[in-house]
Amino acid sequence: MRPASGDDWRPAPAPAVVRRHDPARDADLLLLPERVGILRGRAGTVISLCDGVRSVCGIVDELAARFPGAPVAADVPPFLERLRKEGWLR
Repeated sequence: MRPASGDDWRPAPAPAVVRRHDPARDADLLLLPERVGILRGRAGTVISLCDGVRSVCGIVDELAARFPGAPVAADVPPFLERLRKEGWLR
């Protein structure tokens, strides 16, 4: 199932965002000047698909294929939109 809105948005990290893996926490991080976001669960997988080429629908389709039965169509679009509003994605 495809998300109802934001179908044509092709999310990508904001220009100042750097993604790193923190081995001490065994977690992926998003770094902005003076801000750190810790990506929990499969959030790092979702962010890795935000390349500016894939649409939100494409990201949802890819994740649905990787994780059958997971509620990606319901969870991923609002997650990405929240990251965009917070300045992590463009």
